[in-house]
Amino acid sequence: MTAEQFAPLMFFGLIIVMLIGFPVAFSLSALGLFCGLYAVNMGWFPFNFLGNLPANVFGILSNELLLAIPFFTLMGSLLEKCGLAEDMLDSMGQLFGPARGGLGYSVIIVGFILGAITGTVAGQVIAMAMISLPVMIRYGYDMRYATGVLAASGTITQLVPPSLVLVVMADQLGQSVGDMYKGAWGPSILQIIFFALYTFFLGRLFPNHVPGVPKEARTLNGLALWKKCLRGIIPSAILIFAVLGSMGGLPGINTAIATPTEAGAMGAVGAFILAWVHNRLDWPTVKDAIGGTMRITAMVVFILIGSRVFSLVFQGVDGGIWIEHFLSGLPGGQTGFLIAVNIFIFFLAFFLDFFEIAFIILPMLGPVAAKMGIDLIWFGVLICVNMQTSFMHPPFGFALFYLRGISDTLFKNGSIEKKVESRDIYLGAIPWVILQLMLVVVVIFFPQTVTVFLDKPIDIDINSIQIEAPVDDNYGSNIDNDQRIKDLYDSLNSESKK
Repeated sequence: MTAEQFAPLMFFGLIIVMLIGFPVAFSLSALGLFCGLYAVNMGWFPFNFLGNLPANVFGILSNELLLAIPFFTLMGSLLEKCGLAEDMLDSMGQLFGPARGGLGYSVIIVGFILGAITGTVAGQVIAMAMISLPVMIRYGYDMRYATGVLAASGTITQLVPPSLVLVVMADQLGQSVGDMYKGAWGPSILQIIFFALYTFFLGRLFPNHVPGVPKEARTLNGLALWKKCLRGIIPSAILIFAVLGSMGGLPGINTAIATPTEAGAMGAVGAFILAWVHNRLDWPTVKDAIGGTMRITAMVVFILIGSRVFSLVFQGVDGGIWIEHFLSGLPGGQTGFLIAVNIFIFFLAFFLDFFEIAFIILPMLGPVAAKMGIDLIWFGVLICVNMQTSFMHPPFGFALFYLRGISDTLFKNGSIEKKVESRDIYLGAIPWVILQLMLVVVVIFFPQTVTVFLDKPIDIDINSIQIEAPVDDNYGSNIDNDQRIKDLYDSLNSESKK
């Protein structure tokens, strides 16, 4: 067996190890070390090659960009506990409720706003389901639509800046976080439009599935209702603009005054302020937020270490070259490559978390995409759009598990009269997964959806560039170039003799 033959075996071993269910960080490290020792024994690279591993691990821990992850995580953990979801869902539900499908519109809009400030799927799905599911069932909404829109709106947080996934994507692809955020705005807005259009047409074709809420059910009207809506939206908008604007992550802002880490720290401070404004800033809340942040950060670091062990050995047996030859040889050029990669990631996401895909699979695909001339911002956002579906896949989607658990809790405490069946949750998710896949297709064939908000490259005509060298005043205009060269030569000789 040669090193070239061993690389595909390592890759398929990687797939098997990730699917067996053992913690990926440790199984990856074990697979990488085992394959590394085997490669040393076969003489494919010296044992000293593995000596690069400590330097690689230290390089991970000294990566300042990854410091943004605990800051953004802490910001999201605090905000999901400070009552923003409850206030916005209540006010938006009353504002849009009387319209056909109004409660669905309110869930979609609030999901988008919360996605931009919290960044956690679990907290978002649970918070919105706790408040909206009993109301939607009470007013006769179709069970499958209700569960589907709640799960789908919770997954919006993976794509809307400042998503943690986009930070990881930027780091793994070597791109600017601000540019990655700008590129994600187009697909994020398109996704909201897709969800809203689906609700609109469902209301026209099947009015009894998404009926309007009677106006007399409102507890607020007029100015008081608008004040409550703005009370939830304005502080959130200020925090979003402060965090994203400072790092150049908003369309039209071309200058960053803060690094992603500094912007994340500012967002965490803003989250403390918002929690205090909503009278939710107490020690149990802060303790839970810090504990959750520590768990996620530790998970990310261990996955990174495991993936680095594997990737070091994989590159040592020329695995990168094998991946490049395999993917660049697919029919269809760039389009064929993107379709094949997205199909692969779609099915891989049935079993793997987005962190695992981003840290393990993306470093293998990024160099190939770059050599094929694919814009890496476009590529990263496209993969992020695809990975959203990992939370919605029946029957393994985590968002569906969260919804399953919270619906059982609501039934047991009497908030809903009828138990929500698993069949309704899974079938209700299918239309929304199709909508997300439609967005993947749109982004593949219309890259302008990503690049429209990016800074336009400056075209420079090299033929028009003029370089003017200063003329020494000691020479007259009638002294030719040969005389100047002779004088320079004589000067250098005299210096060397000294």
